[in-house]
Amino acid sequence: MTRAAARGGGPEQKEPAELAVLRGWLRGRKTAAVVAAAAEGRRASFEYLAERASSAGARYVVSACTLRQALDRRLPLPTLRTTVAFARATSADEATARRLWEAADRAVNPPRKRPAPHVPGRFTTRAGLVRAMNRIRDTAPDTTLRTLARLAGPGLCASTLSRLLAGKQFPTTAQLTAFAAACQAGDEATAALLAGHRRVLNGPPPPPFYPCAVVELAEERRQRDEAARPWLNQPELDWYDQQRRDEEEAAFRHWAREAEALLDELGDDAEQHTGPGAPATGPGGGPGSPGGTEGVLAGRLRAALGS
Repeated sequence: MTRAAARGGGPEQKEPAELAVLRGWLRGRKTAAVVAAAAEGRRASFEYLAERASSAGARYVVSACTLRQALDRRLPLPTLRTTVAFARATSADEATARRLWEAADRAVNPPRKRPAPHVPGRFTTRAGLVRAMNRIRDTAPDTTLRTLARLAGPGLCASTLSRLLAGKQFPTTAQLTAFAAACQAGDEATAALLAGHRRVLNGPPPPPFYPCAVVELAEERRQRDEAARPWLNQPELDWYDQQRRDEEEAAFRHWAREAEALLDELGDDAEQHTGPGAPATGPGGGPGSPGGTEGVLAGRLRAALGS
């Protein structure tokens, strides 16, 4: 029974072979450091290794506890910094340390299996464009904004990409192309994304035209006019009633012309009798008397009005 099982932790889990090789190499380097420590009159403890690593520069500073945990099988993979510092403290080859650590890292943390690239469907709105961009990002090899911005190039920084994916900024064609390339979307997905982008820019398509649309528009306009002008709703007259109305209107126009002519004649006659040098006549036969010219014209006007 192992020490972990004796503590109640159950059977010890088997770690990947690459990680076991890395830990074995680190133990071998610690054993090899015994000779160097003995030459200095010291013991090759983890404290001694931490001092040697820290003396090589700030990038190799590491604690003795961290170096000890790198050899503990109950703990996960040590960091690359710890592995390199261990190699530096034991005068080992740092390139070998990096190579062993990268192999162990791939075994412990295998790369995420990328789903099939998403090909957007047809969309015509800004919200649809934002959804398509986020779906494409979800199928990218690396979905972090920093990595996508780095792969997209200088025209698309992480903050701009964040606003585009949140729908707070509308992308240009160049930004959309760079985003698709950073996500490794492929030609088909990129073409669908750009086609939808053009549809959003051009706006919704016009309604389809068909012959009945002209009739429907005319009927709609007629109904609107009738609602605005109620007098248009009067029923049409038959030929007899229409003829009578036309005759009445003609008679009225004739009467109006005669009345206007009589009034003009009356006004002219009044001016002739009331002008300078006109004789002042009395009530019996002057212009102002009932039997004068004004009275005659007024009678003719009353007769016309009566007819």
